[in-house]
This record gives sequence, structure tokens and C-alpha cells, in this order.
Amino acid sequence: MADHTYQCMEVWGGNQPADNGVVMPGVDAWVCSRPYDNSESGGDVHYVSSCATGRITRFLVADVAGHGSTVSNVAITLRTLLRKYVNYIDQSRLVRDLNNEFSGLSQAGIFATAVLATYFTPTRYLTLCNAGHPRPMHFDSTKREWRVLSSREPLSPGASNIPLGIAEGVAYDQLGVRLAPNDLVMLYTDALVEAMNENGELLGEAGLLRLLNS
Repeated sequence: MADHTYQCMEVWGGNQPADNGVVMPGVDAWVCSRPYDNSESGGDVHYVSSCATGRITRFLVADVAGHGSTVSNVAITLRTLLRKYVNYIDQSRLVRDLNNEFSGLSQAGIFATAVLATYFTPTRYLTLCNAGHPRPMHFDSTKREWRVLSSREPLSPGASNIPLGIAEGVAYDQLGVRLAPNDLVMLYTDALVEAMNENGELLGEAGLLRLLNS
């Protein structure tokens, strides 16, 4: 399919099928989403946003508990929050509001794992926050190898980095990495690492890393 060229203040995405290139200042992306059983919408939500000046690009990948109209309504809420903070470099307040929003939905059994990433073009700096989601992968173009993009230990005391909506007042660590030209970052949901081979063995994070480096 053709690439999607971003306009200022745009938030693009949802929980529908997607297979698109996305062109933004300083960074190119490819978004692939295939809802379960070829449905029109699924439990995985993806968004990309661009600020008014084109310097701040934000990515959100979430796996929401539930299907159909429930997730579609949540996707609308996520779009609204992303638009509210589209011009903010610091993503910490957005993460806090995301967790508060899901905490309000928790009585209905709705929660989500998510990865939120903000790329600031002038510094080539990518800041990530992981709420109980599979850990992103980073291709280091200087070393020509893939690695797991994660801090070794939680930086915040007590409960931290757990899925959105589990508890209020949770701390979410911010992990940063400066990207070089030709570096790659891969965000994905658990459907990928839960893929099975002919023997019924899960791919897993270690298997995905081996596959990428092969």
C-alpha cells in the first residue's frame, strides 16, 4: 500500500486492519495490524501522532482486554488523549492519564498492556514507557545486531510498569535511547511471541531475538 504522509497535529490509527508505511520528519514507520479471524476490528490498538511543528512523533501500541465495540470505544478515548498531549515532549502526564482512564474502566474488566514511545527529531532521542507489554526490540546499526530495549531493573519503588487499569497511582519508568541513522525499533503485541511452531513450542522473546539476528 502507499505510504501515509503525516500532517501537523494528526493522530492516525485505531483497532482496524492496517498495513501501511508512515512518513514523518526524521523517522519512517511501518504499521501492520491483523485482527483475529479477519475481523473488522480487534483488541490490538495502534496510534501514531505528529505535533504542530513536526518535531515530536509519538507511537502507541496497546493490547486491550476485550473485543469489538468495547475496544473500539476505548480506541476513541486513546485517540482523544493522544491529541490532548500531541505537543508535549514529556510523555509522563499522558501515561498517568492513560492509567487513570483505564482504572475507571476496570470494574468492567477492561485493562490493557501498552508501549508508549516519543521520538524528538532534533536530538534523535526515543523515550519509551512499558506498561506490562512485550519488550520492544532495537536494531543497533553500528553493531549490526538486535537487542531487547529495556532497563535492567524497575527504576521506581513499589508497583511499577504494570498494565494500565490495574491500580491507580502506579509509577511508569521512562527509558531513553538515542537512535542513529538506520537504527530500527520494533513494537509488537504478544500475538507475535505466542506464535507456535509445528511442535507446539512458543516463539517467545528469546526466539524472536534469535530470529531477528538471523
